[in-house]
Amino acid sequence: MQLTEHTLEVWGDLACFTRPEMKVERFSYPVMTPSAARGIFDAIYWDGLREHRGKKAAIRPYFHWQVNRIQVLEPPRYIALRRNEVKDWVPGAAVLNKWMEGKETPQPLWADGAQEQLGTDQKGRTQRQTMALKNVRYRLTARIEPKPDFIGEAARFNAQFQRRASQGKCFQQPYFGCREFPAFFEYLPDQPPPPTTPAMPDQDLGFMLYDVFDLSRTLVNDGDPPFISLFRAHVVSGVVQVPPFASEEVRKPRRPAC
Repeated sequence: MQLTEHTLEVWGDLACFTRPEMKVERFSYPVMTPSAARGIFDAIYWDGLREHRGKKAAIRPYFHWQVNRIQVLEPPRYIALRRNEVKDWVPGAAVLNKWMEGKETPQPLWADGAQEQLGTDQKGRTQRQTMALKNVRYRLTARIEPKPDFIGEAARFNAQFQRRASQGKCFQQPYFGCREFPAFFEYLPDQPPPPTTPAMPDQDLGFMLYDVFDLSRTLVNDGDPPFISLFRAHVVSGVVQVPPFASEEVRKPRRPAC
């Protein structure tokens, strides 16, 4: 049976869904964000046509994931952590076009080292205080929204995800907000009944991050700027209902005039 709405149960030891207003120290929302939930579905199955526009790589996605609901199965519990974060990153173009082809010698990222290694007298890492969540468990429901050119292939996309998720396959390890906080998942072909007692009381969470990308885009370019969207999140009976990305309930930045 091919499903058009898919449910995952996900869990892990730690999670951090950083509030965007906390610019220096990381402080997690009490509930997973739609962006983090979409990232877990993407890690299991997301694909598109690869294109090259000059020196830049681009992907024409077949679809995007629309998260419908986030059900909290464990009450939010905070834990204070101090983490080292690397200030720099490895350039993707160098890895794909030079290092893998042997044109240049791979260069490491130095967290600590001499001035000649870092090119500065500053350390290559920074310590940040993190208010994370511990022992998290959620039930996520989402559906595939095909792009206009691939609507006729929706059944194939759903079957591919159902097959991969039920076998525990993923293209990369899913994670809860930060890559060092891995997420484990189980595919639920049938929606189980909700717990008799909600894991979280009803409350208005205010404006919550919806996503950092424009999900309506039909072409994903390497190095696209962030597209921050927000929505008013409410927890009712332990569930956050997520509106569609195209809904007016989702606050989006103005797109530049063509």
